[in-house]
Amino acid sequence: MGNICRSPLVEAVARKRLTEAGLKIPVASCGTGGWHAGEQADPRMRAAAAGAGYELGTHRARQLTAADFERYDLLLAMDSDNLREMQRMVAPEAAKRAALFLEWAGLEPPHEFPDPYYGELTGFVQSIVLAEQGVRGLIQRLSTD
Repeated sequence: MGNICRSPLVEAVARKRLTEAGLKIPVASCGTGGWHAGEQADPRMRAAAAGAGYELGTHRARQLTAADFERYDLLLAMDSDNLREMQRMVAPEAAKRAALFLEWAGLEPPHEFPDPYYGELTGFVQSIVLAEQGVRGLIQRLSTD
């Protein structure tokens, strides 16, 4: 939602793993809300990510725009609330390029990526596991499509 927890983590994991896989695919993250625009990722997420080998220090939150639907072939949401908001922003034809990250990555339901923001530190650590699983599935799908 605010681009300070889940989406910057998934962006960092995707950048690292796509590079390791030899895939040159542009990746970016943003939120459907703009209340954190310009801010760094949540300090708890930065710490958890760093512990797993992912760097979020240069991330600055930004809000999704309609231009992102022109710039990127696929836009992946962390949960159904964000997906609905993304699809609401653009014409139905463009909205077809939006999907749930975990569903598109081929993971079994539930496809909602839990938001750790209001929870304990363990939620941030669990987010890393889920992001890695999702990106692994995403790379498998991109490699076979």
